[in-house]
Amino acid sequence: MSDAVPLPDLKTPDDLFAFLNALGISHATKRHAPVFTVAESVALRDEIPGGHTKNLFVKDKKDRYFVLTVEENATVDLKTIHKVIGAASRVSFGRPEKLMEYLGVVPGSVTVLGAFNDTGGNVTFILDEDLMRNEIINAHPLSNDATTSIRREDLLRFLEATGHPPLVLKLTD
Repeated sequence: MSDAVPLPDLKTPDDLFAFLNALGISHATKRHAPVFTVAESVALRDEIPGGHTKNLFVKDKKDRYFVLTVEENATVDLKTIHKVIGAASRVSFGRPEKLMEYLGVVPGSVTVLGAFNDTGGNVTFILDEDLMRNEIINAHPLSNDATTSIRREDLLRFLEATGHPPLVLKLTD
């Protein structure tokens, strides 16, 4: 017998798009070369309007996991953010194995749309107030070789539909 933990059935970007379609959520996706950092994705700004996201996958000492979704150039103070999000302690970055297990993505592809793969409700998704001032929000559709644009209200509906009540908090200064 193997000690390996089987991964859950992870969904694909096409599964995600079908889910959005079933909810009646309009979305547009642009394929591009893989981007692993905000700096690498800057070249896409002229081609893709709207608020572009940076996502942090973090955990507290009680192994509660969070995805913090902020505007791409925002700074999150990891020494104090636990007070804002209700974490049990200061947060640290979640391990890549948990990122894959819970969200079905690898480092560099963290996305609010990963809620689609978190069928166990292991992760709390928190959107920054400043990001949510944008009418259109852009996020990776489970992989970093594309960007999906979705209306702000539809992103909130998507999170509800995945069983993740959306939390919109002031995460940045």
